[in-house]
Amino acid sequence: MINADGLTIYTDGAARGNPGRGGFGCILMWKGQAKELSQGFKLTTNNRMELLSVIAALESLNRKGLNIEIYSDSKYVVQAVMEKWLDKWIATDFKGGKKNKDLWLRYHALAQHHSIKFIWVKGHSSNPYNQRCDELATSAADAQHLLEDKGYVNSI
Repeated sequence: MINADGLTIYTDGAARGNPGRGGFGCILMWKGQAKELSQGFKLTTNNRMELLSVIAALESLNRKGLNIEIYSDSKYVVQAVMEKWLDKWIATDFKGGKKNKDLWLRYHALAQHHSIKFIWVKGHSSNPYNQRCDELATSAADAQHLLEDKGYVNSI
């Protein structure tokens, strides 16, 4: 689906092992134009890559105040935002060992500048944008020049 009133973003994350090599892929679509982003990491988790794909897309934006629809096959990401889990985690400073605090705080700061709606899509189904994001994420995880996920490494 394409958001006729704003920006459409498709995202996906992957890990080869959990933890293991990982990557994310995303597609940003705006007024008939599309931009793909991806990156791979040496040691990370699938959930971190799912969330980092959203963050990377938002960090690539040049303007604020956008109406954004984000499609993700990660129930972890979609439910955390849409069911207000993230608000509770922030209010309690991630009490109880909630994971990925560094990324969630990064996402939260970015989200304050836009109107964002998350839509869950079934992974590995017939959605061509989700399939392309999966290809980007897995290719990034399999690449040779991988970055270090410092947030993950510092948490272990």
